[in-house]
Amino acid sequence: MSRLIFPSARESWMVIGLTALFLLLTGLCIGLRGEHWLMAGLFVALFFAGKSSRKLAVALLPFIIFAISYDWMRVYPNYEVNPIDVKGLYEAEKSLFGISSAGMLLTPCEYFAQHHCALADFFAGLFYLCWVPVPIAFGIYLYLSGQRKLYLRFAMVFLFVNLIGFAGYYIHPAAPPWYAMNYGFEPVLNTPGNVAGLGRFDQLLGIHVFEGIYGRNANVFAAVPSLHAAYMVVALAYALMGHCRKWLVAVFAVIMVGIWWTAVYSGHHYLIDVLLGISCALLGIFLFEKGLMRLPAFHRFVERYSRYIG
Repeated sequence: MSRLIFPSARESWMVIGLTALFLLLTGLCIGLRGEHWLMAGLFVALFFAGKSSRKLAVALLPFIIFAISYDWMRVYPNYEVNPIDVKGLYEAEKSLFGISSAGMLLTPCEYFAQHHCALADFFAGLFYLCWVPVPIAFGIYLYLSGQRKLYLRFAMVFLFVNLIGFAGYYIHPAAPPWYAMNYGFEPVLNTPGNVAGLGRFDQLLGIHVFEGIYGRNANVFAAVPSLHAAYMVVALAYALMGHCRKWLVAVFAVIMVGIWWTAVYSGHHYLIDVLLGISCALLGIFLFEKGLMRLPAFHRFVERYSRYIG
């Protein structure tokens, strides 16, 4: 058959070998779960199904690497590298953004834990469900609409921002607000994930969506920076760079601010975490566009990547 249908032998063996290595290492280090098999099977199926699907599989690699990197943080938790900050972050938040209520000074998260309503809980759940699906959907839209170079820059910056954030997790392991509210200031290793205020969304609708999500949390001591706050900043920035329709830019802006608010309202992040997450996104965009893309070797790599998926 034509090479338009089948990849080269070298490409085929490389994909098979890397997929097998991924499954082997994941199985040995953290244990295989259903989503590992699904991701590997979907990638291989797309790669070998035809030329168009093969381009899509290769184009999705930045998002696949992001998912693998996050999952593999289980292998060597950040709290084994540096001490966990629980009390210091809590006190800094209270000092900078404390709210007086009933004669007490509360962090914004503590305030919202006492002052919430069903309507706010509903919108908080909707906003937080957007944090990864909307940026990935935006990337796929750019790809399918033929904006392959813009898509690749967006996808690579998305990965780059995550890697900066993951580095932050290891530099400064930190507990989320719900941890301090539930467990106090003493770090308890291997603490399971917690839905915190998002549990009210699940209860409101009678579902277990956030319970399922946070049950798979790779590490609860990874609150700084808030990557929840970062993702829509990246999506909005590249929507503006791509001169997307004004209504789409407006929707992204609303979702972005909604996620920032939800992060604090739900008790998953302090305002400090959110501000650092925004800074992480802006730093990643700047370093990629004004630094990496000006390096001849990296620019050539991106050009070759663009041609492959183009």
